[in-house]
Amino acid sequence: MTPKDTERTKGQLMATEDELRKTRLNKAERLREVGVLPYPNDWRTNPALEDKRRSVVELAADESARSELPLEDELTDDAAHVPLFGRVIAKRGPFLVIRTPHGDAQALVRPEKLSERDAALLKLVDLADHVMVEGPAIRTKTGALAVSARRYEHLGKALLPPPAKWHGLKDVEKRYRERYVDLFANPAVAEVFRARTVVVQSLRRFLDALDFLEVETPMLHVTRGGATAKPFETHHNTLDLELILRIAPELYLKRLLVGGFDRVYELGRAFRNEGISTKHNPEFTILELYMAYATHEDLMDLAVEMIREVDADLRARFPGLTARPAFDLSADWRRVTLRDSIAERLERAGQKGVPKTAWRDHLSREAINDPEALANACKAMLPKLDPVAQKQLEHCETHGERLFAIFEQLVEPDLAALYRTADDSQTVPVFITEYPIEVSPLARRSDHDSAFVDRFELFIDGREISNAFSELNDPDDQAARFEDQLRNRERGDDEAMDFDADFIRALSHGMPPAAGFGLGVDRLIMLLCKQPSIRDVLLFPLLRPESE
Repeated sequence: MTPKDTERTKGQLMATEDELRKTRLNKAERLREVGVLPYPNDWRTNPALEDKRRSVVELAADESARSELPLEDELTDDAAHVPLFGRVIAKRGPFLVIRTPHGDAQALVRPEKLSERDAALLKLVDLADHVMVEGPAIRTKTGALAVSARRYEHLGKALLPPPAKWHGLKDVEKRYRERYVDLFANPAVAEVFRARTVVVQSLRRFLDALDFLEVETPMLHVTRGGATAKPFETHHNTLDLELILRIAPELYLKRLLVGGFDRVYELGRAFRNEGISTKHNPEFTILELYMAYATHEDLMDLAVEMIREVDADLRARFPGLTARPAFDLSADWRRVTLRDSIAERLERAGQKGVPKTAWRDHLSREAINDPEALANACKAMLPKLDPVAQKQLEHCETHGERLFAIFEQLVEPDLAALYRTADDSQTVPVFITEYPIEVSPLARRSDHDSAFVDRFELFIDGREISNAFSELNDPDDQAARFEDQLRNRERGDDEAMDFDADFIRALSHGMPPAAGFGLGVDRLIMLLCKQPSIRDVLLFPLLRPESE
């Protein structure tokens, strides 16, 4: 389709939309003529009424219970009335299909069964209008439930039609842009966001039960810190102060450990001025928790228990959404050092599910621990890599940076193939441990090898879900790490942290030994609800503005 064709199609759609809007506006005027506001606010629900509506929807889905309902011609005058209210999603002869937050049910609305006023209102109903019907529940000739209307109320006018024939809103970008339509047009989408709420509630419940204190820390920071990422910048007019939107709450939460709060967590938004992909959105939800007198190994155990519990809560509420996945959370979760994961990837290259790699010609398990041999391997591989990978390796100056780059390029894409159940039917979660100190500026050095830190990243089905480590509480060591970050900035790393002098002062007052854990909440929901993109679990993902 040429640009002219596209513009012509847009113009036709707009013209059709304008015509439909005009027709519906005329109906809105006719509502006023019969004494009803198009957008009334005088009909109210209450808990008892909501329970009755939910019961109607549940009854509509229960075949055995429906069979006990009377047919329309079997109704008696004293039959109990039930309410059904929501959005009209289909009109089939005398039937209206009404969508509610609990599901769909239908009403049999015959004008002769209504008052003269209600029958007049019924003539003005359009798809997507909000209505209320009340009457006895019956069984139709096909065995379905219907509320045989004895009362009909108009509750809200829609001036624009729903997606054609209610087959669902299909255009992906339009779904994200017009989420308000996506939610009522595609019930499965709404189900994901109800599941999201259950995940967040479950995370809070788990941590609250362990005596963690939920806190709130600033969104506006004077210095960048808590993670290596490029920030969004803003300006406070009254204070004439340059600020950034927080990259992570880490440094404030660790200040609270200094202050005597031994277990704290925050669940909220963070912002990173990075690329957009199926795994990245500029604003996202993060859970960070900090636990005094604990190590990163304790947090591995906590992570297993927490994620299994969240998954169990979700499965109990949404069995259809969480059908047997590609991964097994009940299996033993692997714990593998970063260096061992590189070696295993090399040794299994070409085996089932694990692609061959040119790295195997230049790198061995022995060379992984030899800085010179690793540097030579990277030099030999450079011409064989794609431009992005080449750029990453070219910026590596130390042994640790090279190890981390090789892990990201070689191992991370194939983690799901490397770590699997005994029968090879599913992937198993894996903790990758012992990261180089150069890429872990806030983590505690390992007592066994000062070139590495006590850190892990958790991957489930190949997706990075969390990052955690034993916390660095030595103020002099932390100050030196901040200095290293400034040097990285000077050599072109625009994600490097600032030197946070107040944080160093806080550590100087004495922070207890502790471990900290960060969880990408959106990614966890993607995983548990089997969603392919982070945009599928964000109600309103960031998009470019629509062109006029």
